[in-house]
Order: sequence, then C-alpha cells, then structure tokens
Amino acid sequence: MIVFCLNWATPALADWTHPLSFSNAQLTKRDFSGQSLQAAEFSNANMELTNFAGADLRGAVMSASTMTQANLHQADLSNALVDQVNLTGADLSDANLTEALLLGAVFTNVDIKGADFSDAILDKVQIKELCAKASGVNSQTGVETRDSLGCQL
Repeated sequence: MIVFCLNWATPALADWTHPLSFSNAQLTKRDFSGQSLQAAEFSNANMELTNFAGADLRGAVMSASTMTQANLHQADLSNALVDQVNLTGADLSDANLTEALLLGAVFTNVDIKGADFSDAILDKVQIKELCAKASGVNSQTGVETRDSLGCQL
C-alpha cells in the first residue's frame, strides 16, 4: 500500500507587527474604499480627495496628515490616531471614531451626520465646533452623534 502525504500550507494570519506604511506618501485621490487597513501608518501623508468609504482603519496612525475633502463615510476609525490632521471638507458621515485621538484636528466644513465620537479625545473648542453641526445616529453603533460628543441642549 502506498500512502501519499500532502502538506498544504495554510495562509498566514495578518502580521500586525509590520503594518502597512504610507507615511510621508502622496495619496491624493487614491481609492482605499472598503479595504482592511487596521493599524496602517499614514502619518504626514497627503490624502486630499482620498476615498476611505467603508474602510477598516481601526488603530490606524494618520497624525499630521492632510485629508481635505477625503471620503470617510462609514469608515471605522476606532482607536485611530487622527491628531493634527486637516479634515477640512471631509465626509465623516456615519463614521465610527470611538476612542480615536483627535486633538488638533481641523473640522472646518466636515459632514459628521451619524458619526460616533464616543470616548474620543477632543478638546473643548473642537467639541463646541462639532456640536454646532452634530446630528444623526450611527448606523453601526446606534449612538446619536450629539450624545457621543456630550453636547449640551
């Protein structure tokens, strides 16, 4: 009797010790929509008009980047570092920003309808600015935007 033993290699699990790095990159108008980019590094990158709609950006590092007019609709930015980022004109509607670090981020003319900022780190000036335009309920978490920001009536 002849016995054949085949050893099929199994695909490796994601290696989070070496996340994707796009730091200092020119990513204008790139399409990352729907992609899994957990813990990816985008610090000091130019991401103007970049599409991250529905992307998984949990734990991503976007510090000191330009994200003007970026599409982050329904993106998961929970636990992400989005400090010192210019988000002017960005679409953050229905995004999950729970526990994200957002200090120094610029939110001029952003769409935050349905965004969840629960336990995000923001300063009082940012909270006041965001509360002035906060509305909606996040479709994933069920949390009202105004409640997640701690807006006063």
